[in-house]
Amino acid sequence: MPIDSTAMFAMSYGLYVVSAEADGLKAGCVVNTAVQVTAQPIRMSVAVNKDNVTAGVIAKAGAFTITAIDQTADMPYIGNFGFRTSDTYDKFAKYETAVSAVGSPYCPEHACAVYGCRLIETVDVGTHYLFVGEVEQAERLSSEPPLTYAYYHSTLKGKTPPKASSYQAE
Repeated sequence: MPIDSTAMFAMSYGLYVVSAEADGLKAGCVVNTAVQVTAQPIRMSVAVNKDNVTAGVIAKAGAFTITAIDQTADMPYIGNFGFRTSDTYDKFAKYETAVSAVGSPYCPEHACAVYGCRLIETVDVGTHYLFVGEVEQAERLSSEPPLTYAYYHSTLKGKTPPKASSYQAE
């Protein structure tokens, strides 16, 4: 039976910034694949493209922080974290930066929640690494609704970059 790749667009996703710091390099990128995977202890997973600088920094740091982007986010904010590379651009320079309980930088602006995770497992899933972390910090930052991938596409008119797990070549 043929696969209709557009069926993947019916899956509900949020948009998140995942970040880490190692050896003085702060890295972060926008992902749509962050999920809670267990309740006791609370563990989360996030998929990051192997070609993203952030993937290497997470592996070195042994930790990562996820912020749930909220609906106040605009395209310049998303572009800052989603369409630039951390090895040549400081993504944290334009925004207030805090440090999570696991030592990762994150931006509380345009974020409704933050999750600091200690890395416990890395799974190679092809183009991406699936990082699994035990949550050491979970905090609501605002009452704003989270930004969904559907809202990003329909209201903000955002595009899916080639390194995204949901990217479909045109």
